[in-house]
Amino acid sequence: MRGTFSKSELDAICSRLSPNVWINPHRSMLGLGNYDINVIMAALQKKGCEAIWFDKRKDPGCLDLSNICGFILNVPSDYKLGFVMLPLRRRHWITIRQIQGNFYNLDSKLDAPQVIGRSSDLIAYLKEQLDSKEKELFVVVSKEIEEKQLWMHQYSLPNSCQTSGESANHCASPADSISSNSPFSYKNRDAECLKLTEVRNCLISRE
Repeated sequence: MRGTFSKSELDAICSRLSPNVWINPHRSMLGLGNYDINVIMAALQKKGCEAIWFDKRKDPGCLDLSNICGFILNVPSDYKLGFVMLPLRRRHWITIRQIQGNFYNLDSKLDAPQVIGRSSDLIAYLKEQLDSKEKELFVVVSKEIEEKQLWMHQYSLPNSCQTSGESANHCASPADSISSNSPFSYKNRDAECLKLTEVRNCLISRE
């Protein structure tokens, strides 16, 4: 909510992360904010939360929305001087949260919160956003959820079953699904998730 963090508190985090520097790399050179992810993560940790980078090669449908506090999108943003677009690029943070059953885009550039919709609408929205190479997603969860890795559904396979129209003679067991050897792993969360129906189809095909 508004006022959870003050500018002086966030500036103090910047100074702690990079002490004794003339220009702090964790915020805007003008000192107007626009803090980087290191500051955001440190601030959230003070509230018992963690910001986890989401590998957008995965399907957002893997996310267990019931165990997630909210989302932070990092998107490109243009500089404007009045109505004139300047040839400068910067990054912008957008928060997404669920309020009374609906998910909202809480972008500070909007005149009012923008309704995204229910869970299925959010997943579709995230898929659309993550199609862009310039956008990144962070999942915000409690420390307990992060430690137990409960922010994604616990049904995953290293090589997902073939899509409809393709043949598959073998479906790997969910027990063998998580690999810790992938160079792209993030705390061993590199395996792709499958929906319950897809896991069920694998089991049926093996009987």
